[in-house]
Amino acid sequence: MNILQTENCPECKSSLIDDMQNGEIICSGCGVVVDDQITDSGPETISSNLEDKMKLARATGQTTYSQHDLGITTEISISAKDFSGKRINHEVANQMNHLRKWQQRVRVSTPKERRLANVLAKMGETCESLNLSKNVLETTSMIYRNLDGHMDVKGKSVACITAATIYMACKQCNVVRSLEEICREIVPAKDVKSKTKLAARYYRTMVMEMGAIKAPVLTMDKYISKIANMTQTEVRVERLALEIAEKTKDNSISDGKSPNGIAAAYLYVSSVLLGQNVLQRDVSSIAGVTEVTIRNRCKEILTNHKLKITLRPSLAKY
Repeated sequence: MNILQTENCPECKSSLIDDMQNGEIICSGCGVVVDDQITDSGPETISSNLEDKMKLARATGQTTYSQHDLGITTEISISAKDFSGKRINHEVANQMNHLRKWQQRVRVSTPKERRLANVLAKMGETCESLNLSKNVLETTSMIYRNLDGHMDVKGKSVACITAATIYMACKQCNVVRSLEEICREIVPAKDVKSKTKLAARYYRTMVMEMGAIKAPVLTMDKYISKIANMTQTEVRVERLALEIAEKTKDNSISDGKSPNGIAAAYLYVSSVLLGQNVLQRDVSSIAGVTEVTIRNRCKEILTNHKLKITLRPSLAKY
């Protein structure tokens, strides 16, 4: 039984219980049967074998925008046996192969569908390699589908339009990923610089053409948390860096500068103030900036602001 938290009993306003065995929804307080015909989303039969459970699992009917057919198309599997495990004859096997071939052709019958399938497949591979969540992938797919009528994607680079769309989805989902990081997972290393510039141009075009979609600006604490997690920095160092960034956000330190460099400088200053042995080389390699950049940003932070740190006195041991 599962307790439904989102609904209440119409009689006593108590929580409802989903009884899948009897197909009823009952009230946990007064016992009123709210519904007696609910859909069974469990397996077809009861089995203790894990392999049988996977084979007999019922389809959920859940659609996804990350596939060009929304994930609701039935596929003809490549097998020489039927559903009961019996071997099919040669004529039926040839007929199934013929149907499978034409099914694959009909699924992407037009150039527009073929381009949509290629771009969505590229988006799925890139999000998986970047360890992005399913929410980012679905948002990316929705943004690309909404490009129709706003921006002509015909003839544009699949890798660059994929990178630009994923970058916009990351901004909407408050996920810190730079455009260069995304392009590094799609294109070869020698073409990263040129493809990043082209993807940045596509992104600017998307922002200007799709006025209804607003990409929020990521705050400095997102970059600080990202670099702190990647460098495995202590929590107290990260908290001090966030506090310094909060107190200096009204100034023009970060205007026109890379947010990764500013965040790395905040973490380095905090580690020095707390007596942690952190090398600029390690922070710079993770943040993707040079050591000179970190030193310059630290100089600007310490020059424009006067930091006062109050340390807790150590407890005397008796």
